[in-house]
Amino acid sequence: MSVRQEAVGTSSAFGRLLGLEILEAADGQAVLRLTMHDGLRNVRGKLHGGALFSLIDTAMGQASHSLNGGEAKAVTLECKVNYIRGVEEGEIQCRAWVVHNGRRTQVIEAEVHQQDKLVAKAQATFAVV
Repeated sequence: MSVRQEAVGTSSAFGRLLGLEILEAADGQAVLRLTMHDGLRNVRGKLHGGALFSLIDTAMGQASHSLNGGEAKAVTLECKVNYIRGVEEGEIQCRAWVVHNGRRTQVIEAEVHQQDKLVAKAQATFAVV
């Protein structure tokens, strides 16, 4: 996967608030990183599901945008996430890829890993606007 330089770095203001880092975004694929910090913990001390969802949704958005030169031409219509294991410390990476790129919709999948362990798996439909 080639790296599109203008996408590498940080995401939106909300993404920066969470600490999301865009590592790669090109050719319908994206890789983002999130490092655990106290502001992301739920009441049980683990990574909040909303923060994990935001990582997934942002990675999917970057994969989608990479097909349009970085321009946002699609928005999340629905997303289903399977939360598989909790995260207490360290860093996680989300890899997202466009499965279907249609005129009206896109289907995008993503996986979140902490080293070699699967943390979450997701599939979404994006509406092309």
